Amino acid sequence: MERIPPHVLLGAYTEGVFPMADDGEIYWFSPLMRGIIPLDKRFHIPHGLKRTLKKEPFEVRTNTAFREVLVGCSERKETWIDDVIFDTYYHLYELGHGHSFECWDDEGLQGGLYGVAIGKAFFGESMFSRKPDASKVALVYLVEWLKENGYTLLDTQWMTDHLRQFGGREVPREQYLNLLAEALAESDECD
Repeated sequence: MERIPPHVLLGAYTEGVFPMADDGEIYWFSPLMRGIIPLDKRFHIPHGLKRTLKKEPFEVRTNTAFREVLVGCSERKETWIDDVIFDTYYHLYELGHGHSFECWDDEGLQGGLYGVAIGKAFFGESMFSRKPDASKVALVYLVEWLKENGYTLLDTQWMTDHLRQFGGREVPREQYLNLLAEALAESDECD
């Protein structure tokens, strides 16, 4: 099994391109319409989730179980996470570019998400839940972490109804590439 070399994958992200696996092949995507979640006041927490957050049903941890989050995200009938993708993203985590946000309770890991950070851009890859709202809670914590750390772009790649409830929207590729360039330039200025 060969992983995608980190410089190839990170370079692709900086150009607005990301990989997915299908039937043992790696395909590269740059959608005409790109999903993003705003990191400003347009980020919306649905009313029911606000009630859940008040109950604090999960302990949210960051980067303590990246491998387990990858496993959780790949345990679906149809998944784009094959062995190559799994190994590639775990290696990015080892290099400091992969991050996981995990929801734990007394019974263990109940949900979470992972993605890739480059500069002031975060590329959300996948999420999963074993208990209701676990991935949603992880997303709220991710957004707070991104805000606290000066990130300006949360890329969701594709837009879904699930992400729309948080204020997610689609932008044309050209606009996305401008937002990405700004997020990468901001990180250069901070270095």
